Parts: sequence; C-alpha cells; structure tokens
Amino acid sequence: MTQEVRIGGGGGFWGDSPDGAAQIVRKGNVRYLVLDYLAEVTMSILSRLKAKSPDAGYAPDFVTQVMRPLAPEIAEQGIRVVTNAGGVNLQACRAALEALFEELGVALKVAVVEGDDISALADDLRSGGVREMFTGAPMPDTLNSVNAYLGAQGIARALEDSADIVLTGRVVDSALVLGPLIHEFGWSETDYDRLSAGSLAGHLIECGPQVTGGIFTDWRKVPGWDDMGFPIAVCRPDGSFDIAKPGGTGGLITPQTVAEQLCYEVGDPAAYILPDVICDWSDVRLEQSGENRVRVSGARGRAPTGTLKVSATYADGYRSAVTMMIAGREAAAKARATGEAILKRVARMIETAGLSPLSETMIEVLGAESNYGAQARTDHTREVVLKLAVRHPERKALEFFAREIYPSACSMAQGLTGFAGGRPAPQPVIRLFSFLVEKDRVPMTVRSGDKEARVPHGPSGDQPDVPPNVAEGGLPDADGPLCTVPLIALAHGRSGDKGDTANVGVLARDPAFLPWIRQSVTPQAVAGWFAHFVKGEVRRHEWPGLQGFNFVMDQALGGGGVASLRHDPQGKALAQILLDLPVSVPADWVAEGGVLSDYSQEARSA
Repeated sequence: MTQEVRIGGGGGFWGDSPDGAAQIVRKGNVRYLVLDYLAEVTMSILSRLKAKSPDAGYAPDFVTQVMRPLAPEIAEQGIRVVTNAGGVNLQACRAALEALFEELGVALKVAVVEGDDISALADDLRSGGVREMFTGAPMPDTLNSVNAYLGAQGIARALEDSADIVLTGRVVDSALVLGPLIHEFGWSETDYDRLSAGSLAGHLIECGPQVTGGIFTDWRKVPGWDDMGFPIAVCRPDGSFDIAKPGGTGGLITPQTVAEQLCYEVGDPAAYILPDVICDWSDVRLEQSGENRVRVSGARGRAPTGTLKVSATYADGYRSAVTMMIAGREAAAKARATGEAILKRVARMIETAGLSPLSETMIEVLGAESNYGAQARTDHTREVVLKLAVRHPERKALEFFAREIYPSACSMAQGLTGFAGGRPAPQPVIRLFSFLVEKDRVPMTVRSGDKEARVPHGPSGDQPDVPPNVAEGGLPDADGPLCTVPLIALAHGRSGDKGDTANVGVLARDPAFLPWIRQSVTPQAVAGWFAHFVKGEVRRHEWPGLQGFNFVMDQALGGGGVASLRHDPQGKALAQILLDLPVSVPADWVAEGGVLSDYSQEARSA
C-alpha cells in the first residue's frame, strides 16, 4: 500500500489564478493536481452558455490556461488531474482536451464521471411535490439547471481504470480529493472514519490559498501575498494528513489558519452531510508539525443518508446596480437622501408606464459602515460610495432605473461624482432551489475511452436520532470587576455561505477565553448584532476540537449569490463584523501587564 500521497489544490474557483496550478505542478512534487471550478450559481451560467453553443458549458480556462501550458510537464511527471471543470458539458470539455493533447503530442487518458445532471427528472419531481429543503417553497415551473451533488466513488473508479485526467460535473468539492485517496489506499465504502478524514482534506484545500493564510483574521502575520502558496495535502492510509505548501512561496500555515478554513461553509461540525459519509469534525485536532505545516487528525464518520442534495437554479426577473461617490460634510446623509430620491423618482415613472412596482430595492452607503447596521460608527465620514440596487420581473422597468441615475448629478447632492461603469444594464436574477433526491434515482456512470461502467453510490445507513450539537459548556467565574473588549481580542474567525444561509466560526485564541466567549457571544447576541441582515434562526454549535463555536444564520444573505442585492451577497465580511461584538472579561486582563493589555484603551466597564 502507498504510504503517503501528496495532493495539490491548484485552484479554488472559476477565475482563480492559473499560477496556482503551475506552482503545484512545478514546485509541489505531487501525485495529484485537483482544481475546483464550480460554485452553485456557476452551473446556471454554464447552462446558459451551453444553450447558446453546443460546444460551451464547461470551464474553458482549464483547457486554455492550465492544460495547454502544463500538459507536457504533467505527462512527464505522471501527475494525475481531477477536476469538476466539465461543468454541464463533459463531452465537449473532453473533446477539447483530447484535441489539445493530440496537438501537443502528449498521451493523457481522459475519463468523465456523469450522472449529476438530473434535469430529465424535473417534471416527475415537481408532480411528486418536491419542496425546497430550506424554505418549503414549491418547485418553479421552469428550471435553468438541475444537478445532484455526486460523491467520490465515480472518481475512484475512473482512476482505477487508469485515467490520467478525471473530469466531473457537479460533485461535492471534497470528492475531488477523497476519490484519489479511496483509489490509492483502498478504503472501503464503509470505512467511515477514513472517508470523513479524506473529505476533510478535500474541504481544506478546495479553496486554494484560503487554508495557507489567505483571508486570515490576523492578516499582518501573513507574508508574501503577491506569491501565495497553494495548498498540498500530504495524506496517509490511517486518514491523518498534513497541510503544506511549496517551499519558497508566500502564505502562512498554522493551526489558526487551517482552523479558519475548516469552519468555512460548515453547519453542525458533528454532522456535515456528504454523499459518501456523514462527517463528525467536532473533535478534529490541529498540530504544528513543522514550519508552514499542520497535522490534522481526529475526523470521525458514520453511514451516509440514502439521498443526494440537488441544486437547481431558476430565473426570477432582473436586477440592476450602480455605484457613485459622494464627498463633503454629511456625505453619508447626502448619499442616503440621493438614493431615496432616485428610487422614488424611478418608482413614479414605472407606475406611470403601467408596470408593477420594483420587487426589491437596496441602498448601501459604503464607507459609512452600512454592513454594521446599528453598530456603525462612521456616519460623519466625508467620503462615501452610494450603491443602489433594484429588482423587477421585467427588463423594461430597469431601463427607467438606468436612465435616471445620471440626472442626479445635476439635481441632487453636491459632491456627487465617479459613476462606475456607465449606465447599468439589467442582469438576470438566478435563484437557488435546493432539495433532496433518492440516490437510486441518480445513476452514476464513468466513461473512459469506449468503455462505460455504472458505479454504485455506496451503502447508506439508518440515521439515528442524534441530538443537535448545541451543548452548553462551563461559564466563567466572575468574582472581580469586569470590562468589555471586542471579540477579536479573544478570538479569530471565518464566515461562509450556502445559498441564503451564512455561518461564522468563532475560535478562541486561548482556551481560557472560551467560557467568556460562551457567556457573551450567545445566539441571541449574534442575532441582535446582525438584526439588519438575519431574518431567520441563529444556532450556535460547540466545536470542542477547535476551542470555539460555529454560528449558523438562516435567511441571512438577502437570497444569496446573484439573487441578493447586497454588496456582500456571500457574507464574506460577516466574521469581521462579528469580531467587533463586545465581550465581558475580567478587568485585570486589560490592565498593564494583563493578557489583553493591548486593548486597554478600548475596554469599557461592564
């Protein structure tokens, strides 16, 4: 059995720098290169492209920017590539690759994993009463894309059939790494602890340099942003692995940087549901095992469910947005007044034209802390950017909006300038519709050369009633005087998104801080802090292995993705905003010589 497998994450999204793949191939000494191209809304974009051209619908960057320059080196080194760049047109992507390899004179075998596109089932599912899994809404009459999240078994089978390049459509991101590990180590379909560990390795490297110090809370500690190291998972048969990066590259790998990425887009860390396994990452341990190297262990797993999550997308009218700068005294107030006047003017004209009212409007004053809600502290700033966004079922209504932006420069606030991008063109609103489908309705197939093989999804198990991971730990003893400090003094964190749901991981900098965080940073406190955003429930999950918590907030992103009118539709800033929440601590902690003395000027009596 292979004793160690090095898997490099060379790209975290469609549009990531091609330098990541080149760095992994040329400096990483890896057996596998994996690249993740598909966000949830990307599938709808690719579907529209395919509808316009039968040769489109995949991520062309993979062919032109990754494989064209790197294929000879990949072939020479014997690196195998696993990617979901096939999008919604696997055969076109495969044809483009094979034509490229023939041109370059390299012998690389391509296999595709099919089955995720279940659009043919849409009518049956709709008539069967399928509902959106988060909102309970009925299925729309027309869908742009309908794709089930496949697991790793098809990828493992393609590698077993000697594929050099494995192309998939919609698979769970972590499967791009789990598939190679199943193949290399011979893990069985019921070896759930190892399947969970392999999924964790994939989860950590799927977003490229986010795990090697990218978007880290303590950003000043991270060197070399101009040449960030892309991640390498150094994996072993027992499921443990190290996170590393190529030598001589920028970035930082510590338990803290890895922990932040571990939190990304996770709900309950004790029940992260994937097609191959239900992962329990609540007691995962992170240990510095060398310079810029962290060992990860302690993942556990149990049998998966008998269903797959499906992400469908549908069109829901149009949106339009514009930004402009406003300067001078009372800039924020002038910006809000300008935005309100423009929207009022547009609404009157739409009504006169006999059209329905705007479906949704959004005014954000960037630079005046609009995203902080009631916690904003810079309302008197002298320079802001006004962002206006609107939504309507008809494109025609948004033409009024585009036309009536510029007149504000002559009729409203002085200091208004810097209209960005010209008149805004209406863009389609694409919404996500998520639901579950039985695995036996989703056949998974591997095509390699002229061969075709059906691949089972693997066994599922009865799901026991597992209590939610919201157990309360100990609260602090508070004998002496208290004061408050911002949460960032005690913790670091990372936020993520899944549709209209956001999560924020809050991780204690020291175990002694944990009881004080637990006492102040309650679900109620977080809901109040984000009252201007969050319309649903806020849940707090304990994360004992990481000495922290994961907060999950429903209906928190204004619809999420391109369905949201917000400037931050994916909640990228939510962790930073939450880290200003006041937390009560012993006053002697902020006194001279105390553990938080750097925050003495910010401390307030509690």
